[in-house]
Amino acid sequence: MSADEKAKAKTEQVAGKAEKAAGRAVGNERMEAEGSAKESKGDLRGAKEKAKDAFKD
Repeated sequence: MSADEKAKAKTEQVAGKAEKAAGRAVGNERMEAEGSAKESKGDLRGAKEKAKDAFKD
């Protein structure tokens, strides 16, 4: 996995988790949903890069 894409995936995951937790803490469902979406986007980006690496070998 390229280091740049791996860093983007991790950043999205962490930012999503933080936003989701903040939304849950204040009772804001929209913020919680947006955080969950960001986290999922990061998970998908990471999975895509892992799949690309698997086919390289």
